[in-house]
Amino acid sequence: MGKLTALDVARASEGMYGDGGGLWLQVKRGRSWIFRYTFGGKARSLGLGSAAVVPLKRARELALEHRRLIAEGTDPLAHKRARRAAAMADAAGLVTFKEFAEDYIRSHQGAWRSPQHLRQWHSSLRAIAYPVFGDMPVCDITTALILKALKGVWHTTPETARRTRGRIEQILNAAKAAGLRSGENPAAWRGHLETLLPVPRKLQKIQHFAALPYQEVPAFMHALRLRRGIGAHALHFLILTAARTGEVVSARWDEIDLDRRVWIIPGERMKAGREHRVPLSEPAVALLQVLWDTRKSEYVFTGIVGGKMGDSTMLNVLRLMGRPDIVVHGFRSSFRDWAAETTNYQHEVVEMALAHAISNQVEKAYRRGDLFEKRARLMNAWADYCSHQLPTAEVVPIRK
Repeated sequence: MGKLTALDVARASEGMYGDGGGLWLQVKRGRSWIFRYTFGGKARSLGLGSAAVVPLKRARELALEHRRLIAEGTDPLAHKRARRAAAMADAAGLVTFKEFAEDYIRSHQGAWRSPQHLRQWHSSLRAIAYPVFGDMPVCDITTALILKALKGVWHTTPETARRTRGRIEQILNAAKAAGLRSGENPAAWRGHLETLLPVPRKLQKIQHFAALPYQEVPAFMHALRLRRGIGAHALHFLILTAARTGEVVSARWDEIDLDRRVWIIPGERMKAGREHRVPLSEPAVALLQVLWDTRKSEYVFTGIVGGKMGDSTMLNVLRLMGRPDIVVHGFRSSFRDWAAETTNYQHEVVEMALAHAISNQVEKAYRRGDLFEKRARLMNAWADYCSHQLPTAEVVPIRK
């Protein structure tokens, strides 16, 4: 512990820097302190404030206080929320919906899987909820106000409206738990808003991700291998592993075992919330070995200024390659179509390779393994297919 100095804190470039004992300095659009810990078998992060306000010595003291709470069997994050809720209860009639919502977001963002999730919470509330009742006391929010906010978007962007309603419901539930309101939740769906608004899925037009036909993948991969840059490498790796964009962008070296040829993605970064083992094919390992020799941070795919690569970097590669008609996520569809139409692998092997949740509860109860060996053979076959050489033109001599 005590690895950092005040000079290190002042001069650090973008990235994460450990001081020991769970204390980390995060440099990203400013400097802030993060306390990372495990409680109840779950990894958690707790913000300790800006480094411009909280000096190194104080940050260490706070980290020590949190380690003591853990030793006593108390979750520091829950302790912090309880203290904040108690303070809010003292000012019950003075807390506006916007104030409470912003505080709720700050309290929960450490448990969310991606920065995009955080951005969606902010953007949806700012666009839909705040203009109608953001400045009203949280205790005064009614069904009429919820409907007024949602009706403008319920038919035009039903999926966004549905998610926003759920977020408002969570915020108001938390406000009730904090003693800031009472009675039924006006944003509740079951037995309440479902009687006043149409079901969103009946309004939503299904829009599939624009995917490259699997027959064109080998030619695309050939062109991709000729490109340089971290975005091209990341897209190459994403296609070989059939992973999601967020999983690749946030991939860290401590998740990858090159000797065992496996990438273990922690549950907090998976859509299903469970740890996922990804078997690595020979081309994927070869790509990672090249990146390992030139690594610059804890992230496999590092951005220009350090830290992890941007979420849109791979999409920009597609545009530079003249393929604005497809999206990065579509390569998962390409993989699934290839597996279904050209291989004999069972459906559950392919679905598990894509880390899809098991919807059948009976099947979910009986399945214990993750079919890793079968998936390893499947991903090797996919890599071989992606590496197919393009046919060369046959030269026919012209006789005199």
